[in-house]
Amino acid sequence: IGFGVFYFTKSNILMEFGLIAALNIMATYAISLILIPIIFSYLAAPKIDHIKHLKSKRTNFFLEFIDRLVHEYTNWVHASVAVLVLLSIIGIIRINAVGYVVDDLPKNDPVYVDLQFFEKHFKGILPLEILIDTKKKKGLNNHKNLALIYKLQKRLAKKDELSRSISVVDGIKYAYQSYRGGNPKAYILPGALEMNKLSKYVDAKNEKSDLLNAFVDSTKQTARVSVQVADIGSKKMGVVIDELNKEIEAIFDPVKYNTTITGNSLIFLKGNAYLVSNLVQSIILAIILISIIMIMLFMSVRMILVSILPSLIPLIITAGLMGYFQIPLKPSTILIYSIAFGISSDGTIYFLTRYRHDMRYYSLSISRTVSRTIRETGLSMVYTAVILFAGFFIFTASGFGGTQSLGILISLTLMVAMISNLVFLPALLISLERKLTTKAFLNEPIIDVFTNNGNDGNDEKMDDIDIKKVNNGTDTLAKPKSEV
Repeated sequence: IGFGVFYFTKSNILMEFGLIAALNIMATYAISLILIPIIFSYLAAPKIDHIKHLKSKRTNFFLEFIDRLVHEYTNWVHASVAVLVLLSIIGIIRINAVGYVVDDLPKNDPVYVDLQFFEKHFKGILPLEILIDTKKKKGLNNHKNLALIYKLQKRLAKKDELSRSISVVDGIKYAYQSYRGGNPKAYILPGALEMNKLSKYVDAKNEKSDLLNAFVDSTKQTARVSVQVADIGSKKMGVVIDELNKEIEAIFDPVKYNTTITGNSLIFLKGNAYLVSNLVQSIILAIILISIIMIMLFMSVRMILVSILPSLIPLIITAGLMGYFQIPLKPSTILIYSIAFGISSDGTIYFLTRYRHDMRYYSLSISRTVSRTIRETGLSMVYTAVILFAGFFIFTASGFGGTQSLGILISLTLMVAMISNLVFLPALLISLERKLTTKAFLNEPIIDVFTNNGNDGNDEKMDDIDIKKVNNGTDTLAKPKSEV
């Protein structure tokens, strides 16, 4: 699900990435489910040396430490999580949602170095175009319209983020300078009378100006003003575009003129905002889909809320760290959230399904069931988290910033998710045991992960089990009535 939701982002690259990744993960699961048992059937039974690590002192010490932490310091666990979430929220407020055209390139990359050179000496090279439609054919023959374009160019020249602009007015100024014998002082927009003389001069020369044709359409109705902008980031670019729109409307009456801002700079700004918006939607979709799976697994609304919480907390903590370490929110960083949420939810589902299985078939108290679940699932959850951490952390060796961010943030989130599932989730189950362990939770789910009846072979029906509240306030599962 974490990868598959990218298929709904409407971005071709992300759609392909999400679809291929999701299909390969499902294929890997199917192959493992079929192939591994076949391979094991041909292998000899494992020797004691092969499995002694499962009962080593270090392993037992680690699991006992987790168990003791969950049971004896439950309130401290909740308080620590609350403090971390609060600090993370403060960090989230500091997140700067901004993207740059080349911010993921290494600082020594030739493209990045060249761009910095042009920004320093020419104020940037990213195209930004302003189209001005006079709504009349040959409207640009009107000197008033040319004067307004010239006025706009003078406004643009005052902005530090923009380079020198070029328009049809510059072509006319060049032509007039030529008409006046190359006099530097004649590099101006001539008056209406001089424009008529200049027009006759150009017609007499029978010369076609490529510069004029590049900035005026064939009907002389629409002109464009071309300018370059520095790679100032999507946030500041949005401010510049808004300011330009206001100044353009102040010069060109919207009733008489149609004006449009376009160019690669604006396309980048819109594309960046579009990707961020779609990736946020993919995160929400992932949460919804995983919640539906939780419903089919646990048949309890309250348990669904509890199962989602341990997977959300790592995302909140990671987002908070992004704010504190000034890691900007952009497509290459927001990409990690749906992936990490899907993977971390896997550990939550694994723990809770084992917890419910033991609760149904072993008639233990909730406290003892949590301890048993930690011992049975803890080690495998750690192994899985370490493998995933190593798999994603290798991306940090990449020279591309987006890939580095993917590796660092997902690895960090998965390690926090492991701690959340091993410590916070069991503590939550113990604290809310009366409200969570209901018959709806213990009844047969739509999807039953464990179909066996436990190691002891007992087949206890849920209808025969009562949830009793003992005097000390701990819920315990009593034995079937037939055995009492």
